Amino acid sequence: MIGSSSSSGSPNYEEVDPYDPYGYAHLNPNHIDDVNGDMLAGGMHSMHNPYEEYDSQDPMDVFYSGQPSFVRQPLNYHLYSQPIPETMQQRYFVSDDIREELQKRSETIYTAPAPGLGLPDELQGYHSLVPLENTSGERRKFGNWMSTVYRAISSKDGLPYVLRRVENFRITAPTAFSAIEKWSRIRHPNIVAIREAFSTRAFGGDSLVVVYDYHPNSRTLYETHVKAKSAQFPNGHGRNPAPDGRVSERVLWSYIIQITSAMKAVHDAGLSLRVIDTSKVLITSKNRIRISSCGIVDVLMHDARQEMSRLQLEDFNMFGRLVFSLCCTSLGVMNDLQKAVANLSKGFSADVKNVALFLISNPSPQKTIGHFFDMIGSRLLTEFDETENANDRLEGELMSELENGRLVRLLCKFGFINERPEFARDARWSETGDRYIIKLFRDYVFHQVDEHGRPIVNMSHVLTCLNKLDAGVEERIMLISRDEQSCLVVSYKEVKACVSSAFNELGLGEVG
Repeated sequence: MIGSSSSSGSPNYEEVDPYDPYGYAHLNPNHIDDVNGDMLAGGMHSMHNPYEEYDSQDPMDVFYSGQPSFVRQPLNYHLYSQPIPETMQQRYFVSDDIREELQKRSETIYTAPAPGLGLPDELQGYHSLVPLENTSGERRKFGNWMSTVYRAISSKDGLPYVLRRVENFRITAPTAFSAIEKWSRIRHPNIVAIREAFSTRAFGGDSLVVVYDYHPNSRTLYETHVKAKSAQFPNGHGRNPAPDGRVSERVLWSYIIQITSAMKAVHDAGLSLRVIDTSKVLITSKNRIRISSCGIVDVLMHDARQEMSRLQLEDFNMFGRLVFSLCCTSLGVMNDLQKAVANLSKGFSADVKNVALFLISNPSPQKTIGHFFDMIGSRLLTEFDETENANDRLEGELMSELENGRLVRLLCKFGFINERPEFARDARWSETGDRYIIKLFRDYVFHQVDEHGRPIVNMSHVLTCLNKLDAGVEERIMLISRDEQSCLVVSYKEVKACVSSAFNELGLGEVG
């Protein structure tokens, strides 16, 4: 990964105050065609974005943030296992980083709600609602409407979903949901999928609820790259980007290509995104982004009809503003476009500058998603190569778990056979015949001791023995009883035959 770009020479922008509860409350049909004052720089201008920054507090999409109601002790995800030998780590076990990340997501999914919240027990087939943001005190707003995000479990498939509730919004025409029906048919890797939308009075008033897929522990671009700054000065100005928060050019190109791919899919479906900003784009895994909150604006602004071609052009403008915000780590970057371009040029290549200026340029016949793909064509190959490499790495991790699964099946057979208290009215069934050999083999694999009588914990020995057993090799080993009065020399192939015979005798049949 290319290192972060230098942040020297960054101008000081006047930031939009993310905590101003009225700073973004302008989503109004009467003002939808308002245009900002011109920001001219070399013939370029910035179109007004009527949906910029919906949230009134910290402009961070809380779709997938952690449950704030509990202070839990973090789990030690490595506590239950010994360090894995290097020679075996890549062959039999998924990497610690991936395992820990997946376990953290699983923990987040099953976080229980705090008591006494007064939430509905059931909501149109969804239950176990957990608020993903504060429900009292300072509240977030989506445009002019109060909005709350919940995680809930579907009664149909048992999976978790995100429910964004817009309060005090009444659907006046059933056709308002027509856009949601179109959105629900879009399945794209860079868009948080929409499942359905409905109106409800379960919260005590009219509410609009839109259901999305749930991606636990995701972070917004704002959290990751814009908010990660040094301390703010008392007057609210002069915040300099932290070196570890500024996006590198390689990662920036990955974001640009992913958002472009999502835009093409949406525009081809006859829709527009309308929510491209740093608080609505989620990082769901390493450099993997998804655009969230799609479709809600289409319902909220159903009565204020606009030409789809105009809305799609506004997508370009919003996209350009996002690129400038990431490059300059500032939400107020477009207050002075000339300084923004100068700052972008210092930290990024000319290609990034050309892309950003194209996105905020005046509408023209050449300003189409197809022409934009032509501009970034050479970068697409790099992104494609990285995607293939990531796929290869994940397949390698999956192969390690496939090998692991074979060994688990063997251990399950041992568990059924060894130390069985009684079978077929024979209390010593597990201690006689073929089962005695299996018991001695179990001791050979797991219960070895050194010359001082201390247990030998050798994962490499265990894995090697189990693999040879599974393969049924002809190699011979010496099995000694615990009292050292019996000594048997058998092959792995013979032990495997004993395991199969004893397991089949139980009448359970083969596993796998």
